[in-house]
Amino acid sequence: MIRKTLAALSIAAVAPISSAQAATMCVFDVIGANGDVYNMVKDFTLELKSHGIDFDLKPYTDEGVAIGDFNSGQCDAVAATDLRTRPFNRFTGSVSAVGALPTYKDLETLLATLAQPKAAPLMKENGYEVLGIVPAGAGYLFVNDREIDTAAELAGKRVATLDYQKDAIHMVNYVKATVVPSDITNFAGKFNNGSVDTAYAPAFAYEALELYKGIGEKGGIVDYPLAQLTVQIIARDEVLDDDVAQKAREVAWGMFPQAMNMIGGLEKAIPDEKWIRIPEKDIVGYQEMFRENRLEMRDGVNGAPEVYSPKMLSLMSKIRCSSNPGASECTADNRE
Repeated sequence: MIRKTLAALSIAAVAPISSAQAATMCVFDVIGANGDVYNMVKDFTLELKSHGIDFDLKPYTDEGVAIGDFNSGQCDAVAATDLRTRPFNRFTGSVSAVGALPTYKDLETLLATLAQPKAAPLMKENGYEVLGIVPAGAGYLFVNDREIDTAAELAGKRVATLDYQKDAIHMVNYVKATVVPSDITNFAGKFNNGSVDTAYAPAFAYEALELYKGIGEKGGIVDYPLAQLTVQIIARDEVLDDDVAQKAREVAWGMFPQAMNMIGGLEKAIPDEKWIRIPEKDIVGYQEMFRENRLEMRDGVNGAPEVYSPKMLSLMSKIRCSSNPGASECTADNRE
């Protein structure tokens, strides 16, 4: 069962593509058709069938292949992490912007907002439509030395970095650490065998990917969310009626409690002594550093890629300031 929780990274829903005939959805789940997520998707489809929708699921354990098949037309829709779906919608792809949603409550507020009918126009971009967003867990920094608990301590350290995650690469360079190009299939092995000093992953990876081996006796997990990872469901916008697409988003939003129960259980299962607690004064410094990086990657300045949607950053800033109005950024002139 613990192995199956690996699927928390790929918590996915599927949305209807056509009410006339079955269509195909590529679903990324690192466990494949035996994963908890894949079974959850099948349950989800029963509700959509009541709306006259039917489709076939294709499980993928390689996210890159799933995206490739979707791009080539072999699937009508795809469910994958936002790190891979960002090219289809920059707005929703910015949900995982570094440090933008420090709490799950903030994430809940955001996803509730995005599931509302008034947000529907923002779900369409570049000929694609977002049919739903489901949390996959906050991303944390796993380190092999507990002394690596500040940005300054990261300087010179080797960081396993997904080679297609441009914002993470910029962040690693910003703190003067060393990028070690990796992908979702090998980053854990590099951390566990000591090829890198740090890795970035949700809590599920502690047990399922055996990152406790890389942590060893001296390491730990920095208890501050670097980003909120999600799975996003994408389809070509011309194959869905607007009302059906909106219903799909509402059904996906309805999965939030189920997803968070799984994520919460995984985080609580990690021994308390493995977490590295960050002093409040250091958290303030982290937040400002992340804000500076988000602005750079919004505007594409100082060597940063132009990654984040200004509209999404502004929305998340409002959510943060609503939940924490005393934060320094909430009185700053250069708000997101």
